[in-house]
Amino acid sequence: MISQVRKVITVALLGAAALTACGTREAPRSAPPPPSAPVSRPPTLAPGPAGLTPVFSHGPRTRGKVVALTFDADMTADQGPRAAAGERFDHPELIAALRTLKVPATVFMTGRWAEEYPVQARAIGRDPLFEIANHSYSHHAFAADCHGLPTLPADRMRADVERAYAAFRTVGVPDAMPYFRFPGGCYDRQALRAVSATGLTAVQWDVVGGDAFATDADAVARQVLDGVRPGSVVVLHCTRSAAPTTERALRRIVPELRAEGYRFVKVSELIGAAGERG
Repeated sequence: MISQVRKVITVALLGAAALTACGTREAPRSAPPPPSAPVSRPPTLAPGPAGLTPVFSHGPRTRGKVVALTFDADMTADQGPRAAAGERFDHPELIAALRTLKVPATVFMTGRWAEEYPVQARAIGRDPLFEIANHSYSHHAFAADCHGLPTLPADRMRADVERAYAAFRTVGVPDAMPYFRFPGGCYDRQALRAVSATGLTAVQWDVVGGDAFATDADAVARQVLDGVRPGSVVVLHCTRSAAPTTERALRRIVPELRAEGYRFVKVSELIGAAGERG
């Protein structure tokens, strides 16, 4: 009797081993995760001569009718009292118009502006329609005699740029673009050398909107429409107190350029195309 029991146990064990070997008793193994896709970095230009910060003014003229609208969100480090007194350095109606018209755009923002309007800065930075780039922290000039702006000493220029990125991160914009617009568009060789270690591409423009302190929206629109060429970068402003007509001008600029066959893009697309030329 005992030997018969042993035979039954032995057969059972052999059967279990066979089932395990066939994979029916073993828990299914999950497939290994696919390899992570490489993180794409925004396009930038190679350093200029002697390693100076490269300067970008417009995209290729032969890659189709594309244009980048850019908006400077200006606020200097010492304009806090004016904001506290009610002056508006933001322009939510302009951002709403861009969304309504479905126009991608690049906003060059100062760190001080982001601190004053953190909810708006975060909303712009998280909207895939837009990209935020650096316009310094203080909006002080990086070269002398720049539209009356206070001049920043050369040894503080890099820190001012980095402080703006820190302000963006603090308000919830961790992935601002590696592009920098000099306040007032003013720079010299010393300024290009001072910010070269940041690895940024300086972004200028080839079409001046002329909206700063303008009171005639049609004149602003006409200046843009007359100046745009394929690959153009247009500079406008996102500041109600200093550029009150921009939103109205935009509502004329966009449909007329689209009627001419233009497509609106962000600066990053133009820089990417410029980098592919060689």
